[in-house]
Amino acid sequence: MAPQPPPSTLFQASGLGWPRPAIGRWPPDRQIALATLLALPVWLALGLLLGPHLRAPLGWLAWASLVLVQPLLEEVVFRGLLQGQALVWLQRGGRPWRLGPITLANALVTLAFVALHLRAQPLAWALAVAAPSLVFGHLRERFDSVWPAVGLHAFYNAGFGITAWLVSH
Repeated sequence: MAPQPPPSTLFQASGLGWPRPAIGRWPPDRQIALATLLALPVWLALGLLLGPHLRAPLGWLAWASLVLVQPLLEEVVFRGLLQGQALVWLQRGGRPWRLGPITLANALVTLAFVALHLRAQPLAWALAVAAPSLVFGHLRERFDSVWPAVGLHAFYNAGFGITAWLVSH
């Protein structure tokens, strides 16, 4: 991918614009499709291995928080503001610094995302958000927008909530 000029505004740097390239085309983007499909075996494994320990949201406010509010706020703050600024600051030769296939910005924001989850979850659960966080960060960079990450995060949270609800009923 050719180096991109630095975004000229905080809005642009935060990835709040429409995704480029557009994600609504057919066939769907392979990476989004893969990230979506890989969630299914994860939910199945969670249900089978940890079923009694999973807690389903109780009530529509809890569901709205899990599926709408949390993905939107977390992605705008972490992948938008933090990763957007890190991508601007952590460049070498006009390109983001990379740790193999992952940008340093994505890795650092993922560490912060895991740390946030440590406040409310045990260590193993908090560490489990690292892989999805790297996926969300990758999509944010791939599409130069937080919106694909918001959508996938909402989908992951919905699937997790549904899995927890199914194993408890």
